[in-house]
Amino acid sequence: MSFKEFKPSSWAIDNKISIYVLTFFIVVFGIKSYNSLPKESFPDIVVPTIYINTPYLGNTPTNIENLVTKPIEKQLKSISGVKKINSTSLQDFSIIMVEFNTTVDVAIAKQQVKDAVDKAGSDLPKDLTRQPNVQEIAFSDIPIMYINMAGKMDLNKLKDYADDLKDKIEGMKEITKVTMVGALDREIQINVDMYKLQAATLSLGDISRAVGMENMNISGGLVPMDGMKRNLSIKAQFKTVEEIKNLVINSPTNAKLYLKDIAEVKDGNKEQESYARLEGKNVITLQIVKRAGENLIQASDKINGLITEMQTSKEFPPELKVTVTGDQSERTRLTLHDLINTIIIGFILVTFILMFFMGVTNAIFVAASVPLSMFIAFLFMPSIGFTLNMIVLFAFLLALGIVVDDAIVVIENTHRLFDNGKRKIKEAAKMAAGEVFLPVLSGTLTTLAPFIPLAFWTGIIGKFMFFLPVTLIITLLASLFVAYIINPVFAVDFMKTHDEEKQKYGKLTKLAKIQLGLYALAALLSHVMGHPAFGNLVLFFALFMIVHRFWLHKMIEKFQEKIWPAFRERYTKFLIRFLKRPWLALLGTFLLFVFAIVFFAMRSPKVVFFPQGEPNFVYIYVKLAEGTDPAETNRVMYQVEQKVNTVLGDSNQIVKSIITNVTKGITDPQDQDQSEHANRGKIAISFVEFAKRNGESTSKYLSELQKYRWNIPGADITVSKEQAGPPVSKPINIEVKGDDFVVLVNNANRLKRFIDEQKIDGVENLKSDFESNKPEIVFNIDRERANREGISTYTIGMEIRGAVFGIEASKLKDANDEYPIQIRYQYDQRNNIEALRNLKITFRDMNMGGVLRSIPLSAFCDIQYSNTYGGIKRKMQKRVITLSSNVTEGYNPNEVVAKVQKAAAGFKSSGNVIIDFTGQQEEQKETGAFLGNALMLSIGLILFILVLQFNSVGKPFIILTEIFFSVIGVLLGTAIFKMDMSIVMTGIGIVALAGIVVRNGILLIEFAEMARSQGMGLWDATVEAGRTRMTPVILTATAAILGLIPLAVGLNIDFETLFESGNPHLYFG
Repeated sequence: MSFKEFKPSSWAIDNKISIYVLTFFIVVFGIKSYNSLPKESFPDIVVPTIYINTPYLGNTPTNIENLVTKPIEKQLKSISGVKKINSTSLQDFSIIMVEFNTTVDVAIAKQQVKDAVDKAGSDLPKDLTRQPNVQEIAFSDIPIMYINMAGKMDLNKLKDYADDLKDKIEGMKEITKVTMVGALDREIQINVDMYKLQAATLSLGDISRAVGMENMNISGGLVPMDGMKRNLSIKAQFKTVEEIKNLVINSPTNAKLYLKDIAEVKDGNKEQESYARLEGKNVITLQIVKRAGENLIQASDKINGLITEMQTSKEFPPELKVTVTGDQSERTRLTLHDLINTIIIGFILVTFILMFFMGVTNAIFVAASVPLSMFIAFLFMPSIGFTLNMIVLFAFLLALGIVVDDAIVVIENTHRLFDNGKRKIKEAAKMAAGEVFLPVLSGTLTTLAPFIPLAFWTGIIGKFMFFLPVTLIITLLASLFVAYIINPVFAVDFMKTHDEEKQKYGKLTKLAKIQLGLYALAALLSHVMGHPAFGNLVLFFALFMIVHRFWLHKMIEKFQEKIWPAFRERYTKFLIRFLKRPWLALLGTFLLFVFAIVFFAMRSPKVVFFPQGEPNFVYIYVKLAEGTDPAETNRVMYQVEQKVNTVLGDSNQIVKSIITNVTKGITDPQDQDQSEHANRGKIAISFVEFAKRNGESTSKYLSELQKYRWNIPGADITVSKEQAGPPVSKPINIEVKGDDFVVLVNNANRLKRFIDEQKIDGVENLKSDFESNKPEIVFNIDRERANREGISTYTIGMEIRGAVFGIEASKLKDANDEYPIQIRYQYDQRNNIEALRNLKITFRDMNMGGVLRSIPLSAFCDIQYSNTYGGIKRKMQKRVITLSSNVTEGYNPNEVVAKVQKAAAGFKSSGNVIIDFTGQQEEQKETGAFLGNALMLSIGLILFILVLQFNSVGKPFIILTEIFFSVIGVLLGTAIFKMDMSIVMTGIGIVALAGIVVRNGILLIEFAEMARSQGMGLWDATVEAGRTRMTPVILTATAAILGLIPLAVGLNIDFETLFESGNPHLYFG
């Protein structure tokens, strides 16, 4: 008897040994690939951003803008693929950041920017301090851990240990950068007495040249001697500070002076610029930044192993205490562990429900498609550069209930054909595969269709979510391969009819006893060899085997023979009554849809951009007035620490660590400026993992800290939590743009005051990025008078710079490192404005025959105390001032922003300025627009696939009504459970739903068509399709639901500890 078959399935059945070998390789190499995949919490997002830094000393922000920033921007704007050009013109510096579209390769972007900068070279000043420096910048450079070092020893010795550890960590391939915070940097200080120097008619430059010309090793060439060529060399580099002290300085007055006669020479440290504390105690902190794409867990293990090795090998003395905090790998391990456990729970639930519908053996065939599909996906991931992260695991979780769909249809159809006793298993398997191939293929393609547009999502959000659709597409295609190539082979060898299955129940056959014996032996050996978890797992299978044979099979049998047939008959009767009143049925469904919309609107769920959970980290950012000394910033940060401890309470069990940084590692990742600032500090509060919080909310502490009255004069304090999901800007981000800077500043300040006066709830702290109070002391030079004396502005500037900042004359080298030799005036002189004002400039007056003269600055220069602005910011060639704020915990960002926008609408601007709401709102609009287009495109793709299958337009539209009415469940579920509507995740869910729901419609319509082709009437064919396809339809829908249930309710069971110690660590959250 001939029948329709699917050739690849038939070939697999006829060559089953090859398929078993292939399956073995899939499992082995799939596991190997899984273990080798880099693991991280969230995907590493590389945004092509190029940074251009151009120093031009002695110029104001306005001059920097006109002379440096604008000429470079002029060339940059012609580059294709540029999304944004932001610039900041500061005193002495121009900083430009060029952000490209995420589709542009970073290397290409960098080269294009270099070419543009080269073109701008002819328009730049010829006396630039240094040529523009072009480099790529990564905003994802967030430390993966902090290594804190402390001990009762000399601070320089402590830094030596920190340097040693830093060098070894930087040598690891997984690490891109290590930043040291809180250390003292050694330098050789030559603190010159201004008045003794002037008396000797010398300058700092004379001392610098003398030191530099003496601290040398010089090669004199080769000399032949005794048949050998010997190298002539002078080795005169300083070895000790004493040598520097005794250096002879020749004075123009022919006096011979030792350097120690006019200067204090000491082996000291630079003025401390950064500070770090752990739990209030001073430490040196190493901030570790991982290279993109490397394995976070592996990097953490290597670093922790290195620290342990250095401690046990005595490289670190016993009194040196090394503490690791903020280790992101701990949360990554926990997140991955929890998600894998959730996948296992979902897998168990899916398998359990399959057992009742299909029997244990068939359920195992179908359930096996889950791990096999995932193993195939793991094999492809390294080649496409994927890491194992939360988004990938979420994709697997979403796929869990879908990948079994193909296997369910194939195996259920095989069992139906085989169980009636008319066909042998081999023929039934081939026939079943051929019979349902087209509907299953089109069902899989329609499920995939919505994810195809998502794979082309642009922007940062698209880069972040890219892992989801691609993982799903690979896994679903793999499930199709498993269902049609591997499952039929398993079915042929192991599938039993219902009667055959019943024969082995209620007794232990000889084979069953052998199996139990082997289980017991394996369990015993596992326990003896120290692997109790595997042994307990084996015992669990043995116990399940016994329970199934003597008890569970009765429940399954009762369900299959009584409960399910009765339910199916009731459904058939209901369907007949339903079909007799089609218009009433359609009207009822439409009214339910309208009710869902009305109910949803009445509940008014909050709309969020990305779902947020309980914070694991809380950050407190402190900003003081521009120009604040680091030591003063550190003093204020200590006060903030005390107040933080007041809020958190002493010995708080859910607080893991509190780290304070000053100057370095202090910026908010959401800010564009990621540089070091002496007037800023940050406190990072880390909480223990969720399961150890005993139900206590960390949001409570975040809210309390945001509302806390700090009462610290001059301190601008902002409290925020770590960002979940893709990197986005702050919720409230207002840009004020214009050309006239005075008008711009006036409008920005008035707008800030105007919004502050509205006292809008939820606005945490509206801040302006414009700095208008940077203190400065201006030396006003009488250029004509100075030039008459033969003194240039450059000479004056370099004399003042040398006096205060100092001159690096050379370096003192030892066996391990080299240290700068810094020359400047003594502390009390370089910090005395009157002393600087009377600083004498020594020079040879060529107008008087080269006579050596010294003239005080006060002869042609006076000083003026004033405040200036910190810099001029531009965006896309327009000057801009940005007002931004976080939203207080407990408030919905979209609602707060809507109130701010409404308030800002009442603001009356003056002059020619533009006010835009950007940041997260801008990204939110782009995301919403893309997802809307993606849904339309998905429906179009689904329609095209259905038209191809049915060669009809009417039938596809009947199936597409499922998409329309499936939204009823989304609206009612969101409203009933008071869930937030996440633009990103809910949007993706709705797009994905479009593909999932049509699969059932395909199965029904396809069977009805087949029945009609065999002579059955439309009415009977429809009823028969509903009755016959009810099992696979219910199974596929139930499997999809059960796969997501653990994630939806927050159920977590630790299977590792369950089988190791019997403790499942069960919790919801």
